[in-house]
Amino acid sequence: MNRFTILFVILGILLLAGIRIIFEYKRALKFRFGKYIKTLNPGFRWIIPFIETIQIVDIRVITFNVNSQEVMTEDNVPCSIDGVVFFKINDPERAVLEVEEYKFAITQLAQAALRDVCGKVELDTILSKREEMGRNIKEIVELETKEWGIEINDVKIKDIQLPENMRRMMANQAEAERSRRARIILALAEEQAARKLLEAGKLIDQSPSAIKLRLYQTLSNIAAEKNSTILFPFPEEVLPTKKKKSK
Repeated sequence: MNRFTILFVILGILLLAGIRIIFEYKRALKFRFGKYIKTLNPGFRWIIPFIETIQIVDIRVITFNVNSQEVMTEDNVPCSIDGVVFFKINDPERAVLEVEEYKFAITQLAQAALRDVCGKVELDTILSKREEMGRNIKEIVELETKEWGIEINDVKIKDIQLPENMRRMMANQAEAERSRRARIILALAEEQAARKLLEAGKLIDQSPSAIKLRLYQTLSNIAAEKNSTILFPFPEEVLPTKKKKSK
């Protein structure tokens, strides 16, 4: 094997070693002797082996969980709250060069913001306004990440863990509230029924024929059933009445 063949083989190896393929959803930061040169777009790319290196950055929306944080609410209720953060890298150069580990940094910011936001409100507010709490956390985190070329798409509170005694108390409170609503509905129904009966009584008093109509309707309903009961309607005038005893 002559020198030209050896040189050709070495050049071929170097060419193959420098080939890089960058996917559409990624960008590559190119460094030469450790110095940033430029950002490579998707496609077939080649770098000088041993002299140039690249760092791949994913520009899709990335999610990560915020570990459960111990929080003392404004009304002195201890609870554990966790969440999830959605973010996207808009400027790969700044995300890599401005902060050492951007994902770890965002995690720390999100944890601190979660404790700060939830610690300033009462427990009922956290439970009933999770979306608002998430937006407040997002605004705090985004103030820092904008400088790194990172956009926070959303922050959501996932789970809220309460002490056992607090859960029992809230369950009892919910049961009492359901019982109260049921009693109110029953009272309203009875009130409406009483009003209808009163209106019906007034109508019957004003129209004697309504009594006869109601009587015939009752007899018709009884006759429709299979029974051996026989009813004889008598006018009220022919029925015997008790005379009051004289003192």
